[in-house]
Amino acid sequence: MHAFVTGSTGLLGSNLVHELVQAGWEVTALARTPEKARAQLGDLPVRVVAGDLEDVDAFADALTGVDVVFHTAAYFREYYASGEHEALLQRLNVDATVRLARNAAERGVRRFVHTSSSGTVAARTDGRPSTEADVLAPDAVENLYFRSKVLCDLALAEVTGIEVVTVLPGWMFGPRDAAPTNAGGIVRDHLAGRLPPVALPGRTAIVDARDVARAMIRMAEHADPGDRFIVAGREATLDEVLSGLAAASGRPAPALTLPWPMA
Repeated sequence: MHAFVTGSTGLLGSNLVHELVQAGWEVTALARTPEKARAQLGDLPVRVVAGDLEDVDAFADALTGVDVVFHTAAYFREYYASGEHEALLQRLNVDATVRLARNAAERGVRRFVHTSSSGTVAARTDGRPSTEADVLAPDAVENLYFRSKVLCDLALAEVTGIEVVTVLPGWMFGPRDAAPTNAGGIVRDHLAGRLPPVALPGRTAIVDARDVARAMIRMAEHADPGDRFIVAGREATLDEVLSGLAAASGRPAPALTLPWPMA
């Protein structure tokens, strides 16, 4: 089986490439530069293609002969910086992703494994756990990144000629978080003693990126077209996450939790 992995130097993508190689897949890895790919992927036996979501047509021919596209690339890290991001989120997370899926379909790719987010899942009002069927309406999503994922999920459902399956990961932590993500930034700052003595309230479902990668491979091999899978562990507060880091590292966790407006 031949996999094409976008976002191959990111937290999820790099772990996915490692898992695919270990499972015996042939892998083509998309990265902005070969140098960045080699720095993150080392000497893994993968073919590296230079490119990014700004121009998905530029690497479209590299999809020929591929069985499954694993799409992990997204515009998200920059979203947490100041500035206007809605147009970029639409262009890269929605329009470019749909274009990539269509390019793959035109070149005979059988399956497109898309990375969405558990942040697109609506909370139930009856207190029961939400499922993959509890989809937020785009207008109900205040977070622009999550909204872009909702819009992309809807748009991909209209793409024909390729089997689309979707993974909805929780908040991912894990190795090979070189950039890092906001989760990796918390780990880095905690280990460096740079976190302030404040832990914000709230709960979120966390997950190891390696577990998400393994789930995506199973989805590529066994899921039905159109399937959606939440891949996340139990919900935890940030306080609990930091307490776990403290236990593992020996550094004290922030000792005070403040309401959001005060933090």
